[in-house]
Amino acid sequence: MSRETADPLHSESLPWLDALYRHWLAEPHDVPVRWQRYFESLSNGQPESVAAEPARGGPSFRRRSLFHANGHAAPTTRALADAVLQERVDLLVRNYRVRGHIAAQLDPLERARPHPPELDPGFHGITPAELDRTVSTRTVVGPQVLSVRQILERMRNTYCRSIGVQFMHIDELSVREWLLERMESSENRLALDRDTQLRILTRLTDAVIFEEFIQKKFLGAKSFSLEGGESLIPLLELAIEKAADEGVEEIVLAMAHRGRLNVLANIMGKHPRQIFREFEDVDPKLHVGRGDVKYHLGYSNDRETPSGRKVHLSLCFNPSHLEFVDPVALGRMRAKQDRFGDLERRRGMVLLIHGDAAFAGEGVVQETLNLAQLEGYTVGGTVHVVVNNQLGFTTGPEEGRSSTYATDVARMLQIPIFHVNGEDPEAVAQCVHLALDFRREFQRDVVIDMYCYRRHGHNESDEPAFTQPVMYEAIRKRKPVREGYLDHLLSLGGVTRDEADMIADQRREQLEAELQAARGDDYVHHPQAMGGVWEGYRGGRERNAPEVDTGVEAEQLSSFLTKLTQYPEDFHPHKKIERGLAERREMAAGEKPLDWSAAEALAFATLAAEGCRIRMSGQDSRRGTFSQRHAVLYDVEDGHEYMPLEHVADEQAPVQIYNSPLSETGVMGFEYGYSLDCPDGLILWEAQFGDFVNAAQVIIDQFLASAEDKWNRLSGLVLLLPHGFEGQGPEH
Repeated sequence: MSRETADPLHSESLPWLDALYRHWLAEPHDVPVRWQRYFESLSNGQPESVAAEPARGGPSFRRRSLFHANGHAAPTTRALADAVLQERVDLLVRNYRVRGHIAAQLDPLERARPHPPELDPGFHGITPAELDRTVSTRTVVGPQVLSVRQILERMRNTYCRSIGVQFMHIDELSVREWLLERMESSENRLALDRDTQLRILTRLTDAVIFEEFIQKKFLGAKSFSLEGGESLIPLLELAIEKAADEGVEEIVLAMAHRGRLNVLANIMGKHPRQIFREFEDVDPKLHVGRGDVKYHLGYSNDRETPSGRKVHLSLCFNPSHLEFVDPVALGRMRAKQDRFGDLERRRGMVLLIHGDAAFAGEGVVQETLNLAQLEGYTVGGTVHVVVNNQLGFTTGPEEGRSSTYATDVARMLQIPIFHVNGEDPEAVAQCVHLALDFRREFQRDVVIDMYCYRRHGHNESDEPAFTQPVMYEAIRKRKPVREGYLDHLLSLGGVTRDEADMIADQRREQLEAELQAARGDDYVHHPQAMGGVWEGYRGGRERNAPEVDTGVEAEQLSSFLTKLTQYPEDFHPHKKIERGLAERREMAAGEKPLDWSAAEALAFATLAAEGCRIRMSGQDSRRGTFSQRHAVLYDVEDGHEYMPLEHVADEQAPVQIYNSPLSETGVMGFEYGYSLDCPDGLILWEAQFGDFVNAAQVIIDQFLASAEDKWNRLSGLVLLLPHGFEGQGPEH
């Protein structure tokens, strides 16, 4: 096809144009007449001057090998101008995808945000007169042809309104294209019907009225209010319902104390009377364990979505140390998935709610993110929600992190990060929709960074204006998000003021009734503990637990140990491994005493044969730090694996031994969480050396050692801490 009849020129035509221009410089009369006229118009008839001073935006004039026009008539001057404009528009579009989030209107306090110059058409040489020129939209989702002005408007709407997205760091083209299609086709706005808008308003009302009620009825009490971030409640509501409609049957949630009481009442379904009773503090031991503050408590419940789907929710108990519950929640979900045989990781989901300062500051966040795609730890994608108060306790972002965003650590994963203005509930709904669809499609983590603010101090007795006077003056002038959204709905005409007032009045009446019930003499507390999979288990305070005979006949042990030395005929173990297996055969025959590693292998084999699941992880646990375990063998010819422990009986429980990442806190937290939902299994975490456990001490102190006293929760997690008797000093 000749270039006269081909499609209009675009940026890929520039090498040909460069070559044609170079040929014109050498032989002006040897190029088509139309191009002679064009090049002469650029250079005022002097080829040499064009070579010396190339026109901005035209061909690059770098020397290239000649690409002949084959004698066909060349494109018109207008075609070349179109190609140059097309290239500039394509670059502008890419800059919006890469950098548009910087200029997005994310801050509810409406403080100025940067405006990268590369988002301006003039930066790319696009003149005001060219804004109404039409160009191809081959790189833009939508109609085939649009004006530059229309493309610019679509890009600004998609990437610079209430949602800013970081996704161009994702390597796979197919993933980026999936996100582009979903975002640009709707300009990142979810079309909501009246029922959905009314439900969002109702959930915002629930959140606001609950906080107001607590402040009024329990003066001076710490509640770690959600005021300023109330959009979290409709966010969670929409996420849970969408997940359930997509087939998720269990959701494990974890969060710090900010907004926890609101989530317990309005998402988890915990009766407000129970929360109010805990505020009364009549008897802390009545409510849970030996007593813990109410904003650390967990809860579980079944919910039914409007579409009739049922989903079980579990909110993890959590100490004050914020993010350390993250891997615990993942471990709990992995245990649930394994228990139900959900090897595709589709039936369950983890939903983690973070604070901005903690997400950026706590190293356990990175350790948790690093588990996301690892075979031994993946749960099919976690939804991370950052309640971004733009403030720590009294520490601002400029003092609390070196990164632009609190979520920048999440860019280590191949996932999108949605930044959203929490005062735009419909934008929040769009992010929820996108995030849940992305997780379902790719089974990866996803982050929603919801910008909001904290109306009070860190707790309700603090005076935040001591340290952030300017910020809190701006907050003082803000109307609650519920009022702003109501104004929006009133302007659309879909909701009346009377409807909104009726919803608020009903919520106040319900809470008043719950408070009276909490203060009544007939109040009965129904604790949530030692039920479900833990039914029949006894805690450590039980002193009358019966002794259990755990012995195994010698003949059976010999048979198991022999099986642990066997492997398929076509398997080729390392020669040193072969010698070790030969020694174990001697142990099985009674010709040699058992060593420690053989005894450990027998313990695992007997339990697996009895139907007890075994899960063990730690750094290099498959081989063993001291080259003693060799639970997994590797073929020396092609590297494939064989685990003898999986073949000790015809019917046996799973045996899973994983090499963990170089992480102590995250992995021990994961295994602790796994043990919470697998009481009938042997769950082990192994430190590579005994001193490595020091790096996971928070999990031991805040969870493992104290959970029974604080929350009446049990764990059978086994910690393996190798001794220091090999002479390598106190560090080992």
